[in-house]
Amino acid sequence: MGEIYGKILIPESYSSDIWVVWELMIVPLLTICVYICLAMSAMVFIERVYMGAVILVVKLFGMKPQNRYKWEAIKDDSEDANATFPMVLVQIPMCNEKEVYKISIGAASNLSWPSHRLLIQVLDDSTDLLIKDMIEKECLRWGSKGVNIRYQIRERQGGYKAGLLKQGLEHDYVKECEYVAIFDSDFRPEPDFLRRSVPFLIHNPELALVQARWRFVNADECLLTRMQEMSFDYHFMVEQEAGSATHAFFGFNGTGGIWRIAAINDAGGWNDRTTVEDMDLAVRASLKGWKFLYLGDLQVYSELPSTFKAFRLQQHRWSSGPANLFRKTVMRIATNKKISLYKKMHVMYSFFLVRKVIVHFFTFFFYCVILPLSVLVPQVNVPKWGAIYLPSIITILNSVGTPRSFHLLFYWVLFENVMSFHRTKATVIGLLEAKTANEWVVTEKLGDKLNNKGSKSKRSFVSLGKLVGERIHMQELGIAMFLFVCGCYDFLYGKDNYFVYLFLQVITFTIVGFGYIGTFLPTP
Repeated sequence: MGEIYGKILIPESYSSDIWVVWELMIVPLLTICVYICLAMSAMVFIERVYMGAVILVVKLFGMKPQNRYKWEAIKDDSEDANATFPMVLVQIPMCNEKEVYKISIGAASNLSWPSHRLLIQVLDDSTDLLIKDMIEKECLRWGSKGVNIRYQIRERQGGYKAGLLKQGLEHDYVKECEYVAIFDSDFRPEPDFLRRSVPFLIHNPELALVQARWRFVNADECLLTRMQEMSFDYHFMVEQEAGSATHAFFGFNGTGGIWRIAAINDAGGWNDRTTVEDMDLAVRASLKGWKFLYLGDLQVYSELPSTFKAFRLQQHRWSSGPANLFRKTVMRIATNKKISLYKKMHVMYSFFLVRKVIVHFFTFFFYCVILPLSVLVPQVNVPKWGAIYLPSIITILNSVGTPRSFHLLFYWVLFENVMSFHRTKATVIGLLEAKTANEWVVTEKLGDKLNNKGSKSKRSFVSLGKLVGERIHMQELGIAMFLFVCGCYDFLYGKDNYFVYLFLQVITFTIVGFGYIGTFLPTP
């Protein structure tokens, strides 16, 4: 009559060949993949628990930055202000960001610091001549008010943001500056930013960097920004805090921080070999023995990308870049003699391997490939502790940063699974240093554009090709179809009820596939 593999009846004439393929290839291969995913799950779980334990110790024992490092407020009544207040450079890199350029320039100009000890450098890499003119006029406007501000354009092309920042430090008029604060065009530091951060650098010569926490002015704009806020809050409150408290090392976030210029020079300066020039500099400075400090109570507001296109491109750069940097620095880290073996393991294993590589591979392959396939192959068993218990604990630990969004936690998990597809692709591209490994696209900032009534009333007609490319995402829809088939099979024949998760994941992939996530701004 025939034989049954899974619940599919195979004609007897083909049964022997199918048996060989099924039992000797498919089942063992899928079983090995399950074990690999379970090992990755355990690695992520241990890392999350470890960082959670560090944060708990920091909170319980009051290990505040002021208790670990010397800090004294700078007094204004000193007779010699030049000796009391060091010369600080503020760099504001920007590129065609007409919606937000006034924000960072205005915020930097209002920093509470003696004007003759503060130099603001607006580094304009815009290609639109009209925007260039607008930014230059804004600098002149603040300059007429007595602000020491310089408008600077790129003298040599290449290097993206790293090249722009590097050229900014090469000018003779910045040579007397000891520290440099960096703010992207949508960042708005509070007036006391320098007064709270610079004293740590003054009194602790081993410190190279003081990083502030990011907060967001548009976190409530849409569901996409709410979920980004959840991820960022965990990153800053747990990952950055844990790295600062244990190893005095973490990845510079590229903005919202202040560097000791001597440390930048000691590390070799800005380098454009990857799209994560900030992380690259941090790693090289750490290998030179410099320490970093994260200040969780020093907050800088900025804007989250609210369109899925901008968010996806940003995530590609933030996933491909670290993987590519890991490829290029792993041997240098392993052979470095200035840092301890413990710190080497932290940088190579925890910082790079687990957080920048394994977590993306595990999330996508386990939840979107291996677990769905396991319902089609009943001979393969996925332990409940690996499929349910460990992921649930990891998810709960990820929620500590944003208690107000706890009710969105389950959807956040489903959305992160969708994004793990893009992050995994980008990570592979970075590890292999493929063609798009160094692709750089400036993250679009909308500012008050969405609140402009005129722009709301304006309608644009979009071609079908552009609509499919920008609004309809065929890869996500293809994965949704695969998960739907697996879910239906599990509903009809399965015993583990995975179809509940699979159908919810299908809905999420479909929502993203049709572009119903974030704001959508069609272009003519």
